[in-house]
Amino acid sequence: MGYTQEQMSRILEISLRQYVRIDKEEDLPRRDILRKLINELQLSDEEIGEYIRKMTENIA
Repeated sequence: MGYTQEQMSRILEISLRQYVRIDKEEDLPRRDILRKLINELQLSDEEIGEYIRKMTENIA
């Protein structure tokens, strides 16, 4: 979508540091943040599934 990390953190109403950790796949977003992210980026079901699989692999 062409958003900067700062723009996304404002849209999601979270700190820039928290967004950067999510963006770098170092942390899972809370459920409410994930919903906002999905809506804002207009992610498909396949993209959502892939993101969740990737994140759970990185954290495990």
